[in-house]
Amino acid sequence: MAKFFGNLHLVLLTGLVLALAVAYHFQGASDGLIAIGWVTVFTWLHVFFGIVWIGLLYYLNFVQVPTMPKIPAELKAGVSGYIAPKVLFFFRYGALLTVLTGLALSIIKGYGHRAMTFSGATASENLIGLGMWLALIMAFNVWFIIWPAQKKILGLVEATAEAKAAAAPRALYASRTNVLLSLPMLYCMVNANIG
Repeated sequence: MAKFFGNLHLVLLTGLVLALAVAYHFQGASDGLIAIGWVTVFTWLHVFFGIVWIGLLYYLNFVQVPTMPKIPAELKAGVSGYIAPKVLFFFRYGALLTVLTGLALSIIKGYGHRAMTFSGATASENLIGLGMWLALIMAFNVWFIIWPAQKKILGLVEATAEAKAAAAPRALYASRTNVLLSLPMLYCMVNANIG
């Protein structure tokens, strides 16, 4: 038991197999796995990567950032040297993969262009379009504001003390903007698929 749960990759692989078994049982049992279809696969992936991304956004804003000033100076290097880079890796790629699977899903479902231009035939398509634009803004913030600033703050790239100090508020404002935008974005994504 300890060997199984001590291996994150094995747990994830087992979870994936279990998800496929559930999908097969409820959607593809009569026609085989091919009946599950791309919509099901990309929806599942989109939700999974979205949970990774937004979960880490909330972890960073609700836990790590507010706690850092309370951590003794001798322990901060452990967080900034080991935990933060790993969190930011999954945060960045969670954002990227959420956006890519969402765009793929909108193309597969045939409403990508209509949703992005708010010219959808239904309010649901336009609501999805708004969610997509909010997610794109948030992903831009992750890759082009937060990550470059964090590389300086964490010492992953060469930066002066002044550059690190200037990067901190930029990263915080972009991250808090993403928290703000995540709430309407989640509303759009969830409610566009109801009904």
